Amino acid sequence: MSRLYIIPTPIGNLKDITLRALELLKSVDYILAEDTRVVKKLLNHYEINTQVRSYHQHNEHKIYKEIAQEMNIKDQQVGLVSDAGTPGISDPGFLLIREAIINNIKVVCLPGPTEIIPALIQSGFSSDCFVFDGFLPHKKGRKSRLEALSKEDRSVVLYESPHRLIKLLQEINEIYDSDRKIAISREISKIYEETKIGTASELLDYFLNNKPKGEIVVVIEKADKKAQKLKSKGRGPARLALGPIKRRLFRDAILGMEEDAKSKENLYAGRPKGMNYAAPSSSKL
Repeated sequence: MSRLYIIPTPIGNLKDITLRALELLKSVDYILAEDTRVVKKLLNHYEINTQVRSYHQHNEHKIYKEIAQEMNIKDQQVGLVSDAGTPGISDPGFLLIREAIINNIKVVCLPGPTEIIPALIQSGFSSDCFVFDGFLPHKKGRKSRLEALSKEDRSVVLYESPHRLIKLLQEINEIYDSDRKIAISREISKIYEETKIGTASELLDYFLNNKPKGEIVVVIEKADKKAQKLKSKGRGPARLALGPIKRRLFRDAILGMEEDAKSKENLYAGRPKGMNYAAPSSSKL
């Protein structure tokens, strides 16, 4: 029986991979990879010689049906990987997985590396129930989505590009309760890993003076129901407004990051390729 294996790969430290994942990477007929150059670094590290085929944002719509058909005809075992983490979460995978199910191909997703859970746990916010909302829209619908999430009585987890982090913090500062805590985790399991926890205003101060880099996960503390009631009656805490100097820094930071973003290939929000590791640092602002 043909099978499609969804195989999570390390998000930084190459040791963060399961024995089962390594066994499957060796045994499948071939591997579908978001970036063949990235996955080959992992395969070379573990001396795995399985054939690798390209499967990414720009070609998946053209080939996912052909792949499923070939798997059925040849009774193939295929592994699907992304550059880092679990395929299908803000990465290619959904279309092929759905097509495999339609064609009665068994889909097996292995447990493994992800940025969502470590970021949530190390934030110290409530983790018994949470919402993952991926990447926010860049423009249309962005404000309304943030307004809806501001009322969530569960912790909220988002992905964000370093080029848009300042903008996001400014938006949160304008929409959310001023004392709502936020945790910014970046480069999880990599050499420059860090987590910063504070209010939107405090984090703006920090990142305006420390340019955000790398892969970023944002965790927002759940809404305080009492504060929400006070806000609805017009008695919520005062908003921390940006002064003229901070507004100028904010504007310059946004312009600079937009220029950086234009000069780089932005595939799935610019996933960095580094895979170094050091002990993480965490601090409250």
